[in-house]
Amino acid sequence: MKLIVFDVDGTLVDSQHLIVAAQGLAFAENGLPAPGRREALSVVGLSLPQAFRRLVGEDGPIADLSESYKQAYNRLRVDPAYEEPLFPGMGDLLARLHARDDVLIGLATGKSRRGVDRLIAHHGWADWFATTQSADDAPSKPDPTMLQQAMAEAGCTPDATIMVGDTTFDIGMGVAAGAVAIGVGWGYHPAGALYGAGAVTVVSSAGALEGLFSRGET
Repeated sequence: MKLIVFDVDGTLVDSQHLIVAAQGLAFAENGLPAPGRREALSVVGLSLPQAFRRLVGEDGPIADLSESYKQAYNRLRVDPAYEEPLFPGMGDLLARLHARDDVLIGLATGKSRRGVDRLIAHHGWADWFATTQSADDAPSKPDPTMLQQAMAEAGCTPDATIMVGDTTFDIGMGVAAGAVAIGVGWGYHPAGALYGAGAVTVVSSAGALEGLFSRGET
């Protein structure tokens, strides 16, 4: 039995417009200039305190920014202009993996538990995942705890676990936990950075990713 754990933002879900807009509002509310788009997306995948620590430093208003961001995110997410669509083919891929009897699937994300539960309900994914790990459950990526907890819940060993993500934080977590780490090329960190963090490969489509699982190359 294999466990395949997916990151959410930038891997399954295209949330960049909502994230950048919510960051902009959070910075404005705290009287700070907003980061550029590239910088804003560079911290996707980290927990909010870790993300804002990178953006404003240890002495910045990290707690205030985190709270402002959460409030802005919740206001904006109901606006159709900030819809968070699945990346092409990823919903179908999850459905096919869920239907297999030799695979378990899971989520490991920097989203809050509330955000994870909302995502699962929105897409009708109830009971699909053997494990779901959120920013409320463990230290921020790339600390391996989140993935270690996922493996323990699913009853799988590191050599039977695959971590799929779009950032060096995802890949670093997978490597630190002893799992196989696969990068996706449609997210927020470039392929070269993913390889540098330890990804065994970086795929360019959901079909290519499914091909790896089908051929047992991982």
